[in-house]
Amino acid sequence: MRIGDLAARTGLTTKTIRFYEDSGLLPPPPRTPGGYRDYPDHTAARLAFIRDAQRAGLTLAEIRSILALRDDGHAPCTHVTRLIHEHLDDIDRRTAELAATRKALWALADRAATTDPAACGQDDICTILTSARPRGE
Repeated sequence: MRIGDLAARTGLTTKTIRFYEDSGLLPPPPRTPGGYRDYPDHTAARLAFIRDAQRAGLTLAEIRSILALRDDGHAPCTHVTRLIHEHLDDIDRRTAELAATRKALWALADRAATTDPAACGQDDICTILTSARPRGE
């Protein structure tokens, strides 16, 4: 099938399909005598897999590693499970960081609510964001 037909069938652009091919996510398809790409029908399923894996948060490099395992005849389930757990751990770490940032911002918001701008000195950039220090420092 021609790239335009594949794009219409998958909802992707021809540019995206060419990018996936250049990135090693799709093997180069055979060419017609006229030089056009002639993608096999199963390419649509591979593109759907790539799209689903991206939606799950996997990077193109991770997706490429999964496809390489499958293309070599190996089931990638163990590898995929490890990648999922790595992503879950990363989300947990980022969630904790965001919770700490939220707490700090709420403390700053409380400080801002009680700050009198007229009381800021010439040497202060912003007392809301500056932690309290003894004078003379």
